[in-house]
Amino acid sequence: MRLTTFLTLVKFSSKKEIERIALLTFFDLKIKSKETFTLSEMGFTLQELGFARPNASRLKDNLLKSKDFVRVSGTTDTFKLHLRVVERLEREFPEISSKSEEVISDDTILPEGLYKGTRGYLENLAKQINASYENRIYDGCAILMRRMFEILLVLTYRHLGREHEIQDADGYKNLSTIINYTKSNRVVTFQKETEEVLDDFRQIGNFSAHKIQYNCKKGDIDKIRLPFRAAVEELLYQSGIKK
Repeated sequence: MRLTTFLTLVKFSSKKEIERIALLTFFDLKIKSKETFTLSEMGFTLQELGFARPNASRLKDNLLKSKDFVRVSGTTDTFKLHLRVVERLEREFPEISSKSEEVISDDTILPEGLYKGTRGYLENLAKQINASYENRIYDGCAILMRRMFEILLVLTYRHLGREHEIQDADGYKNLSTIINYTKSNRVVTFQKETEEVLDDFRQIGNFSAHKIQYNCKKGDIDKIRLPFRAAVEELLYQSGIKK
């Protein structure tokens, strides 16, 4: 079942915020076998669906108070549905099955609406990122995601007339240096949740490219998928590519 079909089925728009989160978590559990979510992930998901992004502190308090959710042991902001709730939703929506062979339309990295009409080479790169993820070529996906992030970061500095700040005698400085400079000098701004994982985009790409015994897994990509999408969108606007 597609996410859009599910949202219509459960009358998602009429639900309260905590109910929406329960339904999205249930969908991910049944369709993607993903049991847990972080506050940041859920905030991005709700925002992408066109709803207001909840305040993280308020959301955390509401989840802790709710009997429908359980905080994952050893974490501060990772939650899952209580088994009782899963069983109730399974009875209410028996048509939701992880055995469905239908392709899930939202199971990608960058939605077409984000990159379409930007620049040809960016569109091609975005399509390669999506294709590698959808075809389970996760090392390739990680490397391409790193490349996309680095390109957009450079284009943003260029648009701001500050490209020289990330260059040295040999050309562009390494991505780690550029990220640290960006975060400390606030040349380019990101939402807090995105800024916290900027170096993860670089690191996972480097691991896939250079670590001999490392193989990137789907879970590695999924951890950074939503913040990566947010970073790409923010950079497309700050670089002047999208208006």
